Amino acid sequence: MRWGCKFQWGWCAALVAAGFVPVAPALGAEALELRVHSELASYTVAQKRLQAYLDRQGCEASINVELGEPAPGAEFEDWALRPELVFSAQSVGGERVLKAVNPIGQSPVPVWVTRKTSGVRSLAELQGRDVSLVAGADPVGGTAALQALAGQGVTPTRGQRYFAADYSSALGLLLHNNTHAAVSELGFVSGLLESQGLAVTWQGQPVEGAGWYQTALEGSASQLDLCLAALTRIRRSDDRQVFQLFPEWVSGFVPPESTQEKDSAP
Repeated sequence: MRWGCKFQWGWCAALVAAGFVPVAPALGAEALELRVHSELASYTVAQKRLQAYLDRQGCEASINVELGEPAPGAEFEDWALRPELVFSAQSVGGERVLKAVNPIGQSPVPVWVTRKTSGVRSLAELQGRDVSLVAGADPVGGTAALQALAGQGVTPTRGQRYFAADYSSALGLLLHNNTHAAVSELGFVSGLLESQGLAVTWQGQPVEGAGWYQTALEGSASQLDLCLAALTRIRRSDDRQVFQLFPEWVSGFVPPESTQEKDSAP
């Protein structure tokens, strides 16, 4: 990792807490490219707001939004030739320098949610019933949840799988009785369970992989420090429009090692 804060995180945290914003590099320094793989069809506003935020933080970077996700590792040889940070909802080539965390500051946990009044007590009882998933490559909203169903012998047919654009819409299908269960993320949905009369029917293991990857082998370490520090300071509660670029459960970004204790705690 070429981010000095990996080894001096306490120093960097103190600067962030004090509101210190590093000075932008001198003219002529090579700007990073921040590449975001997103499922957001109309991303211009979110892209411009993220660009403006990074500019204010002294991070000289151009933002490139690409729809959908690459095959894991498929483009790494090309990425390694350019100084880039790439956001992906799943593991890709390169080294993950920031991980995406949910509203409680942990790795995402996939869950199946049902209405309390539905009488569904286990995944096996979803056999033959309609379910709502989240479209796209985020494994939390699709792959992990479908694997859990398959483990109970439940394989929804094409006509029984409803794909929503985000986690709120997937819950909406459930709340409006269009489906019998909806996939969600534990930190995202926890605050809605009681008020909406919902229950977690299944809870999986934390899913790793979402976050920012450093895919360049060479580049300006000082500029990388600036941009990574800026990304650790922004939260969904600060600018929800910016975070439309990322899966709906993503609340912020932290160094990978900073959540290991939380995720491994019983």
